[in-house]
Amino acid sequence: MIITIDGPAAAGKGTLAATLAEKYHLAYFDTGMVYRAVGLEMRQKGLDRQDEAQAEAIARNLTFPKMIELSKDPEFRSSEGGVAASIVSAHPKVRAALLKMQQDFALNPVFADGTPANGAIYDGRDTGTVVCPAADVKFFITASTEVRAKRRYDELKAKGSDISFEKVLEDMKSRDARDAERSAAPMKPAEDAVIFDTSALNIQEVVAKTEEIIGNKLKKQL
Repeated sequence: MIITIDGPAAAGKGTLAATLAEKYHLAYFDTGMVYRAVGLEMRQKGLDRQDEAQAEAIARNLTFPKMIELSKDPEFRSSEGGVAASIVSAHPKVRAALLKMQQDFALNPVFADGTPANGAIYDGRDTGTVVCPAADVKFFITASTEVRAKRRYDELKAKGSDISFEKVLEDMKSRDARDAERSAAPMKPAEDAVIFDTSALNIQEVVAKTEEIIGNKLKKQL
């Protein structure tokens, strides 16, 4: 089974994806990691992330082991790392270079230890529309900009960041605009995706709703 979960930053995609992956014993692929890896490597090398040719060159040489290694850097999951990922993901040539890596995972999904899995859950922004358009179940998770900014702000503060809420909100609004306006695979729900607004929902409520939908799908496959 292939499940896709798309939506903007801090909408709850990652928590939901990890929860469902554990429940259904599926491999979990956070597609945002590939863009964060490209953005971080460009930063480390002093490259201009707005330069599509330079970003494409980094993307074409990205491997899963390199991505995992880069993910250990403290900046990888930072607010700045998210901005960097959004910038490089707007380059059509970067998305094209990384698309095959993401699609191949659905053909041969594996867990973090390399053992085979019977399916995968994708967490991203265009996994239901571009990466896995034939996925068995598609979700699009969203929430108001202010709610998402507060979630990200609380997360960063818990990690010791001194960033202001205003800065987090500003970055989120800019990132949303880039994701929605990019010419290559703009962020939007797939036509057959189930849409959830989590502004007033807790994770337990969202999980319960998605499990019901997945359960009905599994029953139809029997």
